[in-house]
Amino acid sequence: MTALVDYDDAIARFDPVLGIEVHVELGTATKMFDAAPAHFGAQPNSAVTPVSLGLPGALPVVNGTAVEYAIRIGLALNCQIAENCRFARKNYFYPDVPKNFQTSQYDEPIAFEGYLDVELEDGEIVRVEIERAHMEEDAGKNTHVGGSGRIHGASHSLVDYNRAGIPLVEIVTKPITGVGARAPEVARAYVSALRDIFRTLGVSEAKMERGNVRADVNLSLRPTPDAALGTRTETKNVNSFRSIERAVRYEVSRQAAVLDAGDAVVQETRHFHEDTGSTSSGRVKSDADDYRYFPEPDLVPLAPPREWIEEIRASLPEMPALRRRRLRAEWGYSEEEMRDAVNAGALDLIESTVAAGAPASAARKWWMGELARTAKTSDVELAELNVTPEQIAQLQALVDSGRVNDKLARQVLEGVLAGEGSPEEVVTARGLEVVSDDGPLLEVIDATLAAQPDIAEKIKSGNMGPMGVIIGAVMKATRGQADAGRVRELVQERLS
Repeated sequence: MTALVDYDDAIARFDPVLGIEVHVELGTATKMFDAAPAHFGAQPNSAVTPVSLGLPGALPVVNGTAVEYAIRIGLALNCQIAENCRFARKNYFYPDVPKNFQTSQYDEPIAFEGYLDVELEDGEIVRVEIERAHMEEDAGKNTHVGGSGRIHGASHSLVDYNRAGIPLVEIVTKPITGVGARAPEVARAYVSALRDIFRTLGVSEAKMERGNVRADVNLSLRPTPDAALGTRTETKNVNSFRSIERAVRYEVSRQAAVLDAGDAVVQETRHFHEDTGSTSSGRVKSDADDYRYFPEPDLVPLAPPREWIEEIRASLPEMPALRRRRLRAEWGYSEEEMRDAVNAGALDLIESTVAAGAPASAARKWWMGELARTAKTSDVELAELNVTPEQIAQLQALVDSGRVNDKLARQVLEGVLAGEGSPEEVVTARGLEVVSDDGPLLEVIDATLAAQPDIAEKIKSGNMGPMGVIIGAVMKATRGQADAGRVRELVQERLS
């Protein structure tokens, strides 16, 4: 293996061109062409029918909900929806494809000619042109036993056909050019934006760790932006945002090294290795002709009625990017604050907390502060914590009314998380309400001043420096239930 070229050096001498194919598993109840359940985690080969297994004589029937979901995705990506489209047979021979062909769409996809405007971390917008979004079925899953878990060195392989026939939509970009050194960031941001759209549309759980969303990253280098496209490689099934970014960087450096050595880049599929951040050769990449596509004779063409398409268009929710911009303007957040909330998975929680009556600044403070730390310590997602946005709004209302201070509020939150009830119930049960009666407070203040006459004398003479010592002692004596501002006022009155 030729030594890698430094990424910055490679970018200075070559122009990278990206192409990204994203597969999303649709969240339908049944598979694409049969009634087998489309559930994750079932016992191997239990969610199958003769159609899933490709048995002779078994005939497919198109899943109507999958077609609707595909149209929703196409519309969200600003695509044209085909008046007529059809399925085709894509022929290849692997044990996880029991029919020896995949039912897909070839020259007549359901959606085509779209785009997605992708926002990078610094606010720059990159338009990614979409060539097509087509429907197909997933393959089964091979498990290679023995060795490293890959086929090379394995003693034998097992096949689970539960995934065979799960409905997919594959979204294929046109070549993404002109992004230069930001190619890894653009790739990551694009797939992240797609994942958010899938979830917003409700068409998929879009859990990358489960393989609901997988990206094939194509990359080529050319000497200048006006040169012909170089030979591309396709890094298959990359299933995390970080890995997508790393795969692009690695391929830029590797291909630059190949070209510098005077060799030609091989058009092939490649595997990404999480542990090293590197890619390795898979197989020579097939072209469309190698798959011998031909129309699927067992399925009639699809002709979605225009009225239905427009009904779907009218039902689409607000897209994530537009929603983030709207909420940021309404809440007065900075770009960094909004980005942090999105990355932490707190946006929906904050929005619900604001809707329940809390100020936007307070909602962000709780979810991105105390609750984020609790979630990290407990190794759970924010949404999995035992507290609701409504309870956080109630907690903030207690603070705003002066019934609890910030310190007491944290104790109230602790009780809520422990399952002790609502914020109001925790305040009552634990006796956490701020002492608002000056009588008992003055008794504590007088005792504190009497115990520290030297400090009392300094404050009396106009030196306010030691005031914090007295306030701290009073707060400790009242278990934090005094209002610090009121304590200061009363101390000054006592010593004036």
